[in-house]
Amino acid sequence: MDTTGHTPVTTAPAAPDATGTQTQTAGAPFAGMGNSMTHTISAACDWLIQQQKPDGHWVGSVGSNASMEAEWCIALWFLGLENHPLRPRLGNALLEMQREDGSWGVYYGAGNGDINATVEAYAALRSLGYPADTPALARAATWIARKGGLRNIRVFTRYWLALIGEWPWEKTPNLPPEIIWFPNKFVFSIYNFAQWARATLVPLAILSARRPSRPLRPQDRLDALFPEGRANFDYTLPKKEGRDLWATFFRTTDRGLHWLQSNVLRRSTMRGAAIRHMLEWIIRHQDADGGWGGIQPPWVYGLMALHGEDYQLHHPVMARSLGALDDPGWRHDRGNASWIQATNSPVWDTMLALMALHDAGGEDRFTPEMDRALDWLLARQVRVRGDWSIKLPDVEPGGWAFEYANDRYPDTDDTAVALIALAPCRNRPEWKEKGVDAAIDRAVRWLVAMQSECGGWGAFDKDNNRSLLSKIPFCDFGEALDPPSVDVTAHILEAFGLLGLPRDMPAIQRALAYVRAEQDPAGPWFGRWGVNYVYGTGAVLPALAAIGEDMTQPYIARACDWLVAHQQEDGGWGESCASYMEIASVGRGTTTPSQTAWAVMGLVAANRAQDYPAIARGCRYLIERQQPDGSWHEAEFTGTGFPGYGVGQTIKLDDPMLSQRLSQGAELSRAFMLRYDLYRQLFPIMALSRAARLMPVGGAKQQGTV
Repeated sequence: MDTTGHTPVTTAPAAPDATGTQTQTAGAPFAGMGNSMTHTISAACDWLIQQQKPDGHWVGSVGSNASMEAEWCIALWFLGLENHPLRPRLGNALLEMQREDGSWGVYYGAGNGDINATVEAYAALRSLGYPADTPALARAATWIARKGGLRNIRVFTRYWLALIGEWPWEKTPNLPPEIIWFPNKFVFSIYNFAQWARATLVPLAILSARRPSRPLRPQDRLDALFPEGRANFDYTLPKKEGRDLWATFFRTTDRGLHWLQSNVLRRSTMRGAAIRHMLEWIIRHQDADGGWGGIQPPWVYGLMALHGEDYQLHHPVMARSLGALDDPGWRHDRGNASWIQATNSPVWDTMLALMALHDAGGEDRFTPEMDRALDWLLARQVRVRGDWSIKLPDVEPGGWAFEYANDRYPDTDDTAVALIALAPCRNRPEWKEKGVDAAIDRAVRWLVAMQSECGGWGAFDKDNNRSLLSKIPFCDFGEALDPPSVDVTAHILEAFGLLGLPRDMPAIQRALAYVRAEQDPAGPWFGRWGVNYVYGTGAVLPALAAIGEDMTQPYIARACDWLVAHQQEDGGWGESCASYMEIASVGRGTTTPSQTAWAVMGLVAANRAQDYPAIARGCRYLIERQQPDGSWHEAEFTGTGFPGYGVGQTIKLDDPMLSQRLSQGAELSRAFMLRYDLYRQLFPIMALSRAARLMPVGGAKQQGTV
């Protein structure tokens, strides 16, 4: 363990290329690849252009886990919509997603299922009337019992069971609505929680205070999950290994809050006023598409909280929210099954598509498809104040959000990538007339203001790092905090570099120091929003090149050596989601097009001659795996929502008590992983196009391939 607190990642010696040498001339490793490279990039771009929406944007589906479908199925039951036509379709999706062992998992290829997703899926299917002896449910109940039963489920799953009368509300963590009045500088202010936790906490506090439930029909109850009877079941939260005094304090406080809830607060005037204040907050924060926060949890909890306060289903707020379930931006249908996405990614996908087409076409080539996308993107800049402005009231808005409608929560990562996509337009007269310079200036000023004290950037808020909050019993899910991360910081550095901002600019110097301090001793960087060290390292190296860093420095060489050492026999790179918990999985896993592309892009940015064989092998991997229609296939999850650590940043993987402390192993029961469908296409185009420029063509480096 080094002094920065990172867990050193074990690294094998750098593997030689097929000829057994480490250094070759620039052209030799790519011999014979020119035509195949050009054809692959061209076919990939053709496929991508065919996916563009008529108004100019791109959007791919976002895959997650069975909890999304299960929770919506239960929520519709709770709302009295047991006959909603979506419910049986969600049930069919759940049956499709079940693993052979009877469980449901957090990500594709997980070695083990997740007890939380499995219990929620089981409850959803029972709410649909599936008998307990249905083979799928019998297998699930057996699996749950083998994993220790309901005793081991997380807080959120306990809330869901309470909503259908299967768990006593007084045995769930208490969330007093009065927290809405905490001053912004107080540690427990809602604005010190991460954006997603804050937007979820508010409606959950109302539900926790009111303790509503709509019990399942007697014949559909979850009796099979209480094999020794409900009267003999221990509903208390299990004690975690290594709890500190603060965790013990919060447990004790929770018991006190429950006593107050039962004996004083439920009937108090102050409680009613706090709930009304929270309802106003929820309604004020509703997105234009009917959801909340651009993600599933605040959307589904918001609906139920309003319903519990006598908002009728025909009320405009409720009707708009329920109507979003039919929106193709949220819903994906296949056959008789439907999936409701955890989020949608049109802005992110469109920016990455622009980057890919720009890389493929060369510096001065802009197609009509790209111009339509740029128009769409420029119009999406957020010009209203969101929650971020609570701490930065004097800062002008200027960011971009991730989703179709989420003006309250623009994020720094999307804003950085928007700047990378817009940067090539600055010298085009037609785009100057459209105000691209002003848009870029606003975004840069907003990003500089959002920089955290440590020099890095979080995704949604500045200095969102109050680790004490992660010890509250409520916060045993995913992440409660949004501290700075290297990958987001790297994208911002890359944007600043491509915009030509001076390298001695204080924000750049502070960010560079932060990135260097966060490097793992073995060479790579942790990936907060993508899996994992391959993603982090693939983001940092292009950023360093963009700001003019000397790419021959030893710390950069260590990063490149780590990437080369983790290239696999087939020429690709892959890293399992298990790498967030298992040190043996760091840099290892099934090879994928997106992760191979990240590694290639990192090595191309460093531009070391000794890495050309590895780059060429990575390119061959992508070329050989392209499908006849020009696309790539990728079932693996390479996007990260929550690593499941609670603190939102890297932890010590060599801690022998880690699984016990977090109540998760490589199955990632506390985590939330994502599969972005267009990653398989967008990043290979970028990687191959950038690698193509290393190939001598007529005595000069190749400048454009399509």
